Amino acid sequence: MDRQEKNYIFGIRAIIEAIIAGKTIDKLFIQKGLHNDTFAELWKLVRLRRINYKHVPIEKINRLTKKNHQGVFAFISPVDFHKIEDIIPQIYEKGQIPLILVLDRITDVRNFGAITRTAECAGVHTILIPEQNSAAINADAVKTSAGALHRIPISRTWNLKLSLQLIKDSGIQLIGCTEKTQDFIYKSDFKKPTAIILGSEEDGISPELLKMCDQKTKIPINGKISSLNVSVATGVICYEAVRQRN
Repeated sequence: MDRQEKNYIFGIRAIIEAIIAGKTIDKLFIQKGLHNDTFAELWKLVRLRRINYKHVPIEKINRLTKKNHQGVFAFISPVDFHKIEDIIPQIYEKGQIPLILVLDRITDVRNFGAITRTAECAGVHTILIPEQNSAAINADAVKTSAGALHRIPISRTWNLKLSLQLIKDSGIQLIGCTEKTQDFIYKSDFKKPTAIILGSEEDGISPELLKMCDQKTKIPINGKISSLNVSVATGVICYEAVRQRN
């Protein structure tokens, strides 16, 4: 684990103070079975601020630090997160046509960084990710993004399905990039307000999210390998949107 940048904290009181100070906690590890009065104060904040947490064995935290962690360890995000319900009105107020990227269960940090770089270059307004089952936004992600993570708003949600419904209710079409269709990306109309959904390389888009899509589309593959790396696929579909809009 890269420790060159101070993107982590540990200890109950230190994490409480970081939360109160407005630091964005990317991920919080809590020792299984941890119970005491001081932790109760932290737990209240975690629930109130809806911080992404995971209960883990003490051995996991011991591997992260040899110091007195008191059963808690947190990664601080190098970026601030936004709410999709705040971002969408801002796009419309600027007189722009929304272009949103939705990432479903994309967990590889370098893929995420590369996707962010491409999205920023293509003029994507925001990238929407779930709180759980998403890549950690850390120093590696920032580096791979070539700084794009500091330029494009990252929206994060506890319930991706509800957020997608909000997007649809805002007059934005959902286009799922999937092999489960015969239609190629060139048939889709990206000039309309659009949210493009990409899923994990292993499983694709979740079935429940795929059902919500207004259109399904795929990138033509002429070689023997059946799929592209997800960051490359992002570039192909985003720049088809750029081509149509320009």
